[in-house]
Amino acid sequence: MRNSRVWRDLLGVEKTIVDDVVFDAEDQQLVVSVRPIKAARDRCGLCRRRSPRYDGGGGRRRWRGLDFGTGMVWLEAEAPRVSCRSHGVVVASVPWARHGAGHSYAFDATAAYLATQAAKSMVVELLRVAWRTVGSITARVFADLDATSNRLDGLRRIGIDEVSYKRGHKYLIVVVDHDRRALVWAAPGRDKATVAAFFDELGPDRCALITHVSADGAAFIADVVADKCRHAVQCADPFHIVSWATDALDEVRRQVWNEARTMARAEPRRPRGRPRADAPPRPASELAGHIKGARYALWKNPEKLTGHQAQRLAWIATTSPKLHRAYLLKEGLRLVFQMGYDDAVTALEKWLIWARRCQIPAFITLAAKITRHRVRILAAIEHNLSNALIESTNTKIRLITRKAYGFQSPDALIALAMLTLGPTQPALPGRQ
Repeated sequence: MRNSRVWRDLLGVEKTIVDDVVFDAEDQQLVVSVRPIKAARDRCGLCRRRSPRYDGGGGRRRWRGLDFGTGMVWLEAEAPRVSCRSHGVVVASVPWARHGAGHSYAFDATAAYLATQAAKSMVVELLRVAWRTVGSITARVFADLDATSNRLDGLRRIGIDEVSYKRGHKYLIVVVDHDRRALVWAAPGRDKATVAAFFDELGPDRCALITHVSADGAAFIADVVADKCRHAVQCADPFHIVSWATDALDEVRRQVWNEARTMARAEPRRPRGRPRADAPPRPASELAGHIKGARYALWKNPEKLTGHQAQRLAWIATTSPKLHRAYLLKEGLRLVFQMGYDDAVTALEKWLIWARRCQIPAFITLAAKITRHRVRILAAIEHNLSNALIESTNTKIRLITRKAYGFQSPDALIALAMLTLGPTQPALPGRQ
């Protein structure tokens, strides 16, 4: 009895009787013969209801346990079938492993924990299993953890965004909880139906409790939020708003560069070699060359410019007023988000007037776009809410994909992402 208790503790099993332990020196394997205690026998593998035995099943089978040192461990037991009144004839449940799994609870917990912390190659090598097996284990562990607590309860402020996980325009819609700073939902897709599926799962009662929703301004997200959570305040992410201005600035830069290149073709060509001292100037060629290399100087914030980039920006201010005006418009919009709410309202209105009259088509279009999102932009400033958390979550999901060398299906990725970034993380067996 004492030895049986020791083996149960070492194997990490409960409600189990250890009958025999055999070590195969040739294959370096430890085979432990086990059986459930009387109270755990003859129960349905799906609902755990006690059921009459149907037959002996396919004989004895094995489950993989955690390794002992360098040797593999197998749990061996009978696998009878029972006749459940709800599920029919199924294999009886065992207290040391999940139904239909070939690994013990301790092995599953270890594999799931390592998958959230280490790279694919290390997990596969350490546990001596295939990566697809780790994906199946992760899905099982996540399903069990998710059943113990409802991660969608208590949501008040959420963020919604999409992230690419595979080539061919394969996307996930992800939802984070700003208060718990955790990933709470994910599903494959990038459309209204996918976003609506989240709110359908949330239910009308919990939807009514949502107070704030941050997003990147995508119409397919905003329309569903307006329909499902009519009382929620929608906040446009400041980073995405400024990125719109950066894109408009880059469009102006390309236009000025192409215009300079066109004028440069009309200038007299210089012979090969170093130009002579009395060679005629070629201002259009010089402008095209400087603008081509000014991309990062125009993108970066003024306080982060290097000395060379600051000089190039000053040169653009004197030689290309249109491009410099576009740069000032981008910076003016960025500064709006650094102000308090009352000052931001006034500053944004002045910026819109300036952008509408700037005679730069890209920024006139941007002004119209920002006018449509004006309420959401000001709400983000008033409530100090952005998509920084969800952008960080997206980066970590991409890292998970990279460490796993990609996923064949989104289900395994979602399960691993939820275990890594969700409100409940797996723990190693024997640890609190």
